[in-house]
Amino acid sequence: MTSVAEPGGLTWLSTSVSDPRVLPMLRELGHEYSTRYGKDAHGELARYPAEEFDPPHGVLLLLLEHGEPISGGAFRRYDAGTAELKRIWTHSAHRRRGLAKRVVAELERIAAVRGYRRVYLTTGPRQPEARGLYLTAGYTPLFDTGADPESIGPLPFEKHLTGRPAGSLDSPEREV
Repeated sequence: MTSVAEPGGLTWLSTSVSDPRVLPMLRELGHEYSTRYGKDAHGELARYPAEEFDPPHGVLLLLLEHGEPISGGAFRRYDAGTAELKRIWTHSAHRRRGLAKRVVAELERIAAVRGYRRVYLTTGPRQPEARGLYLTAGYTPLFDTGADPESIGPLPFEKHLTGRPAGSLDSPEREV
């Protein structure tokens, strides 16, 4: 577990699924998925073994504000050159602050430092906020954006990582 402080009382924390600070995130995310899709989503959240989000192939990040988790997300190895983003989340009391976009950018940065050259993800058809986030963050939709999202199912996106990520070689301690 490592952390990096930022101005304004925000701290990045790289941790594991078993960290008690992750449980409220997963609980709220599960509730939101269940509400949007009308079925219990907690099984989906437990679909991947926890170790898939551990270094060196994965990471689970929390963004803490004054020690409390307010946003987070993870990636796991999808294939040798691709990281798959999972569980991007912002606490309902902290939305509309650009935190999810910061989480995605930090996950991309760490993925690039670890040698991944592409990021892949899927989001659900009933998550228009997530769809908007990925489009504004430079992700390419791998589906017909003119089609009814409900007719597609999970909405896949990709982004190719280019260049040397900031802090990758100049300050390796930055890689929470």
